[in-house]
Amino acid sequence: MDARIVNPSWVLVGGLISIFPAHAGEALTQAPAVMLANVFEDADVDVSGYWVSEKLDGIRAYWDGWALWSRHGNRINAPVWFTNPLPHVALDGELWAGRNRFEFASSTILDAEPSDTAWREIRFMVFDLPERTKPFSQRLEALRSMHEVLPSFVEIVQQHPFVSRELLLDELNRVVTAGGEGLMLHGGDSFYRGDRSDDLLKMKPARDAEARVVDYTAGKGKYAGQVGALVVETRDGLRFSVGSGLSDNDRLDPPKIGTWVTYRYQTLTANGIPRFARLVRKTTPAPL
Repeated sequence: MDARIVNPSWVLVGGLISIFPAHAGEALTQAPAVMLANVFEDADVDVSGYWVSEKLDGIRAYWDGWALWSRHGNRINAPVWFTNPLPHVALDGELWAGRNRFEFASSTILDAEPSDTAWREIRFMVFDLPERTKPFSQRLEALRSMHEVLPSFVEIVQQHPFVSRELLLDELNRVVTAGGEGLMLHGGDSFYRGDRSDDLLKMKPARDAEARVVDYTAGKGKYAGQVGALVVETRDGLRFSVGSGLSDNDRLDPPKIGTWVTYRYQTLTANGIPRFARLVRKTTPAPL
């Protein structure tokens, strides 16, 4: 039987009623805690226990049945034509405008006054039903059965099992070559919980590059009086900050101005700035 929304808190799936958290006919006052991913490490992980999907470069969004929330608990001001057709059950996903369009998606979604024209280019890519009493494989089955009752701008993210690491790496290469960011691995036996664990893993190709230290930014909070980040410059004259990966010693005694360092990053912004740049090491001698 096709999925049918039969009341704000119930979904009929395959002839069985599945109960999702009800919200007493109104939106929550803050977003529930969402599942967060650890980084996939090259360790002895049995990949056959995971469902795999493309990692989408958008804005994480949690639909509580009545309102959209960011992962940090901020209300997302989507147009009413976008939210009104959504079912009164919780959905976890990504608001996405397509590959390599993160800046457009971010500016559109975080705008306090939503633009109808811009929002027409946003899709709600749903990858989970936050039902806390069922493992992910069953939640995925229930989600897929809802396909026909979801509006056209909502897409159920395609997820597939992989039996070996070699096939998984082939899939990562295919997605990245096509312009994607990486992969997400979701444990089939995992239950929905609001913390970070290996039940959800992100897999992205890391890239290393070199740049020269040209300045520092001051630390704040617990790093007050220390270096907050290195300001570095590439051979092409591109300047940006590297704050992640600095040890306590690096913050007290940072690499000297003029020192070359190796940093690791995942992707580039539309302006060519390395995203999530992280210090790896000092590079001696200077790279050729």
